[in-house]
Amino acid sequence: MFELLSAPIRKYVRDKGWDELRSIQKAAIEHIIKSNKNIILASKTASGKTEAAFLPILSIANFITSGVKVLYISPLIALINDQFFRVEQLCAYLDVPVTKWHGEAKRSLKDELLRKPEGVVLITPESLEAMFTNKPENVRHLFGALEFIVIDEIHSFIGTDRGVQLQSILWRLSAYHGANCRIIGLSATIGILAEAKKFTGNPGNTVVLLDKSAKDMEAQFKYFESEGAELPLDLLKDLYLNTKDKKVLIFPNSRGRAEEIAVKLKKLSDRVNGHPYYFSHHSSIDKELRQHIEHFAKNNQRFPFSIACTSTLELGIDIGTVETVVQIDAAHSIASLIQRVGRSGRKDGTVSSLLFYATDNWSLLQSLACMELYKAGFIEPIMLQEKPFDIMVHQILSIVKQHAGLNTTKLLEKIAENSAFQTIHKTELNEITQHLTTTGILELIGEELIIGIDGERIVNNKDFYSVFKTDPSFKVLHHDKTIGELPLISLLREDDNILLAARIWKIIEIDYKAKKIFVIPAKDGKKPTFFGTGGEIHFQVRKKMLEIIKGSLSYQELDQKATETLRQLRSEFSNHLINDLQYDRPLQEKHSNVILYTFQGTKVNRSLDFLFKQLKIDAGYNEHKSSFTLKMNDPNFNTVLKHAYEKLKSIDSILENSVNENSALIEFSKWGNLLPLKYKCNILKSKHFDFDETKLFLENVQLIHHTK
Repeated sequence: MFELLSAPIRKYVRDKGWDELRSIQKAAIEHIIKSNKNIILASKTASGKTEAAFLPILSIANFITSGVKVLYISPLIALINDQFFRVEQLCAYLDVPVTKWHGEAKRSLKDELLRKPEGVVLITPESLEAMFTNKPENVRHLFGALEFIVIDEIHSFIGTDRGVQLQSILWRLSAYHGANCRIIGLSATIGILAEAKKFTGNPGNTVVLLDKSAKDMEAQFKYFESEGAELPLDLLKDLYLNTKDKKVLIFPNSRGRAEEIAVKLKKLSDRVNGHPYYFSHHSSIDKELRQHIEHFAKNNQRFPFSIACTSTLELGIDIGTVETVVQIDAAHSIASLIQRVGRSGRKDGTVSSLLFYATDNWSLLQSLACMELYKAGFIEPIMLQEKPFDIMVHQILSIVKQHAGLNTTKLLEKIAENSAFQTIHKTELNEITQHLTTTGILELIGEELIIGIDGERIVNNKDFYSVFKTDPSFKVLHHDKTIGELPLISLLREDDNILLAARIWKIIEIDYKAKKIFVIPAKDGKKPTFFGTGGEIHFQVRKKMLEIIKGSLSYQELDQKATETLRQLRSEFSNHLINDLQYDRPLQEKHSNVILYTFQGTKVNRSLDFLFKQLKIDAGYNEHKSSFTLKMNDPNFNTVLKHAYEKLKSIDSILENSVNENSALIEFSKWGNLLPLKYKCNILKSKHFDFDETKLFLENVQLIHHTK
């Protein structure tokens, strides 16, 4: 396939000293150059997907004529900044300019691109949205001659609100560049390939190139019981000893935990005169600090380092050689675990190394279940929202603002034709548009819809361009130097200590009007406040957990404590005769309580908890253990589950009453509060709850009591 590449690109490959192209690169070159189809490139992390896309694209794109020819769309600004250097180096062989276009990019470079649109542009969906909304003339000017759209980490968009927004934007963009522009998607973790093909808007003209080769991995599980909010000291000491001489990424499940790890490992290292290269990396840290950490990790050849991080380093940012990945307590998804595992052993012939630490028995069980599913090749299926009404509302406002007013019929046609909203019926679209007019979000003048008075406040807000909800954030400053940002937690007070950028800081002032928190280094030893949130667990993970509990397999990856912890957990459930992993569920009596372990996914558990609350029963919902607890003198679980099933028959009216009484129920959806009541309930049912699966569970569940 090498001979299909253009001469400058062949020279680039030779100058790189590559012995041969990788399998995904060979396949991509053939399909991109020899066909006119959209292509999804799916292969493991660090398999060369970026080059697989750009080597053939740059070989055949017509950079002689005016206009941007390649648009690269990324989920992260940090990923754009990282990929910029790789793409720029490649494009230098063609004398083709590469421009970053996002909120942190230089204005002067954007202006230069507008004066002379050409080459390759790297952008986020939000920056594209802002261009459509505020400067629609720039869209045609820049992208009217577009030939390729490259979507990096496409799996991170599919099945999400942001993905629906991007689908809509791609459809709107197609009105300017015509039918000849092709979409090339890149991903390491696609669960359902058919959905990836649909994402392009033309599944019939889309081909998936799947590289099924997997990287060898060594995993080790360690167990340290936690008795409080902080990590056990013995765990941290063991973690220090296992990582002090390596280049390591450490993935906990929250920003606060990442800070705790970075600070405490640094203290342990200082006590024994170890290396000083301990960092934290997450979205709350100032971008310049993050970039400094990324640059150090990528270019440092000599020193070991440890970066405690969140999903900011989960995606494909190149930080060079990582020898080991550490997971603190269970990852929330196998897809996330795949991304994290892929960060180590990126050199050909090396093995990915993963070290698990669990701080309680259920976290150990979930970690083991995730690893077993990972080995079996399972990835959570994409949970598509059938009718994304809330994102459609956002796009209606964006399109009306883009055109500075639009004929009602024309607007409805644009939405109805948009591939992102094909499942929404015309009557639903009409009803929602009328509601937006009635509530003052839109205003009807004759036959033309314009942004209404209330709508102006929405579309002119800097947060309009994103569809994901973010908490109000406050800048954290020390001597006028920005350290990062934090969500304003109601518990935060002056004199509190916080963890940020791998240091402990004391709050000396909170300026609520300016949204600033002023800090100094903390020296009083006061415990800091933590922050962070959890994620949703898929049913297959919980089912595998039950299978492991009821099984007898031993796992050589577990250390002695982890093995003993699993043995004790199995012993606890040994007298429950589980025959059907789908619906047999253990019921335990402990002290004065009865505990039902549902082993269901988060959405079903959340739905059950909602139904129990409608029965005025506080069933002690514990998502971590997938359990519900009743007092002995409460109605028994069979009765409670029967009544919950009866509640399902009137769930629509129950939801409507609940939303009327408590509008915060819909707060998870940034644009859901603009919908009519019945559509708010639809959003709740499709995104937050899963009453269909809950109904199946309640119809079939068999409560298995302890047998002696």
